[in-house]
Amino acid sequence: MIQLRDIRKSYQTGFNRLEVLKGIDLDIESGEFASIMGSSGSGKSTLLNIIGILDDYDQGEYYLDGALIKGLSQAEAAHYRNRFIGFVFQSFNLLSFKSALENVALPLYYQKMDRQKRQKMALEYLDMVGLADWAGHLPAQMSGGQQQRVAIARALITQPKVILADEPTGALDSHTSLEVMELFKKVNREGITVLIVTHEKDISDMTRRIIRLRDGLIESPAEGSHRPIPSV
Repeated sequence: MIQLRDIRKSYQTGFNRLEVLKGIDLDIESGEFASIMGSSGSGKSTLLNIIGILDDYDQGEYYLDGALIKGLSQAEAAHYRNRFIGFVFQSFNLLSFKSALENVALPLYYQKMDRQKRQKMALEYLDMVGLADWAGHLPAQMSGGQQQRVAIARALITQPKVILADEPTGALDSHTSLEVMELFKKVNREGITVLIVTHEKDISDMTRRIIRLRDGLIESPAEGSHRPIPSV
């Protein structure tokens, strides 16, 4: 599903050039449930942004489902993101002036789907995450855990092959974090590849595979690529 070969990425900071990724080789197979760990500045968010086609890379090759992702136009990048990838972020990224239902339906609006059909689908996905009764509520009227469930429903509604989650439990308490991770497990059991960036060991321990980054490189062979998901 995801193949990275010698991926390098640098940023210009004043007169200096900071190399963030220094040659990443990584394979993520279809249906995997993996986490990326590393300290601040290790390159994990940069790596996730490259996989999510939110940022380009300077050197190397990135293949998504067999297609080389390199030098794409904005329209081409959007096409691949819409077709393959769903995003979940620490800050939820919900529109404050739209209801839970409207937030979940938003990706279908950009796909120019009929309003009645997209609202019906959004309600189905809210029901899947246990929030059908909250469809009319604004984000400010919901808890952090509920907002993250809305964000997950929004990520799933386009039926992506990969979910990329950047610190999805970072703003949640431990109990709510477990609930969100259970939802990711459910999603993964349905065949969707899930890749989570986290700095929390208890979160990474719930995934089947742990990829550790240090100073822009994978620290060691990724752990536990075939281990069962621990129960919580």
